[in-house]
Amino acid sequence: MSLINVTNLTFAHEGSYDNIFENVSFPIDTDWKLGFTGRNGRGKTSFLNLLLGKYEYSGNISAHVSFEYFPFHVEKKQANTIEVINDIFPDYIHWKLMRELSLLMVTEDVLYRSFDSLSNGEQTKVLLAALFIKDNSFLLIDEPTNHLDMTARKLVSDYLKTKSGYILVSHDRSFLDNCVDHILSINKTNIEIQKGNFSAWWENKMRQDNFELAENEKLRRDINRLSGSAKRTGSWSHEVEKTKNGTRNSGSKVDKGYIGHKAAKMMKRSKSIEQRQLSAIDEKSKLKECE
Repeated sequence: MSLINVTNLTFAHEGSYDNIFENVSFPIDTDWKLGFTGRNGRGKTSFLNLLLGKYEYSGNISAHVSFEYFPFHVEKKQANTIEVINDIFPDYIHWKLMRELSLLMVTEDVLYRSFDSLSNGEQTKVLLAALFIKDNSFLLIDEPTNHLDMTARKLVSDYLKTKSGYILVSHDRSFLDNCVDHILSINKTNIEIQKGNFSAWWENKMRQDNFELAENEKLRRDINRLSGSAKRTGSWSHEVEKTKNGTRNSGSKVDKGYIGHKAAKMMKRSKSIEQRQLSAIDEKSKLKECE
């Protein structure tokens, strides 16, 4: 076991003024099986590329493991499958490869067929087997179920369940539920990790979303109430201002000095109340923007 430490990670694509990640910090245990979730366009692929060292960023990503990406890019698809595996991992040990292929129910004869003659499912399994025999590697597995039927999905999910040390991107909820023990989720500008499978994370997310909706509605009511109070206080301030000239009760004589002194105190108080109300409105509006 070792840790991948992400510290104060800030990243934006070149030419963009908006950060995808801003001062993001969290650790990843290399024994974890992490499901990676987030809305499309939120930065899942960008984060994987940051781990692979493809982009410049501010902050720090430290790791004592190498990162391997799935699916591996195969340049010589006409070559025999065993040659493709050798390109991925030149120092592989044959019996270890056979062990992994057996777990994935792939027969040895596929090694001596051209890679492009294999079905999409066979290609997926072969590449997974090749990557999992690499020592001291942390795998970044991107949508492995794209070309798998339901039977193959269950087989690969059961296979991954026996492994550790990977981040798995998939839109298949049941696939994730079966084989991950942590969820890595991208929010607006940060990344959070939660222990458990996808369903547990989703339930917590729904609970949090409902809480925020209720808080948002409460803030709206508070803002409307404070706005009404601020308007009434502003009207009161205007009326107080009029008393300085002794004009509030037309036709009567008043002590302008006394009235002026009292009016000034009332004016100060009303302005103070109005300012507090406006500040409260501003503060609650900022809270709404943070949702």
